[in-house]
Amino acid sequence: MADEKEKNAAKAPKDQKAPKEKKVKGAPAKPTGPTPKYTRSAAPRLKTAYAKDVHAKMMKEFGYTNPMQVPRLQKITINMGLGEAVANPKILDSAVEELRTITGQAPVVTKSKKAIANFKLRAGLKIGAMVTLRRERMWEFLDRLISLALPRVRDFKGVPLKAFDGRGNYSLGVKEQIIFPEINYDKVDKIKGMNVTIVTTAKTDEEGRALLRHLGMPFRQLPVPGQE
Repeated sequence: MADEKEKNAAKAPKDQKAPKEKKVKGAPAKPTGPTPKYTRSAAPRLKTAYAKDVHAKMMKEFGYTNPMQVPRLQKITINMGLGEAVANPKILDSAVEELRTITGQAPVVTKSKKAIANFKLRAGLKIGAMVTLRRERMWEFLDRLISLALPRVRDFKGVPLKAFDGRGNYSLGVKEQIIFPEINYDKVDKIKGMNVTIVTTAKTDEEGRALLRHLGMPFRQLPVPGQE
């Protein structure tokens, strides 16, 4: 019997086609043609401006001899403190969702480290949310903050010049989260403030201030003597 099966297999035509696969209704079609190559999206606008324009201006302004001496952005931290979350935990849920919408990154819930009896606060309670942005998301957030959010502040006259920490890092207080266009005002349950800290590699406040000024940060103009 085995010999007969081998003979029949030998007589079978070599160019016999494989049986067609049955099409399943609703199944996705198989891709045809060459596989498309992955292409990176365009670089953030401020990042491109820093590389092409700001870097050269900083080299000339401070007389750096090495391009690596030029200060650059390191990270941006957005912190939203909510003491009311102790009594109403739902406020924290909305804050986390709003920070995720503004930054495009999942926030980290912060907890109290110490117990304070006057505020009825125990250690380990959830009292805020925080996001740390780096690389492309950092540049995109700073661009939206400067170009879209800050100009929407009521009676905006510029951000303070003296909010540096002595090492080139800048902190900015935002009183209302609704200045960001990503926030839907109709869905806001409560006006919340936040702190934005821009960390740079600058060694002095003067260098950090020059870096942010060249990137477009709208600093408040100092009053001219005799014209206050």
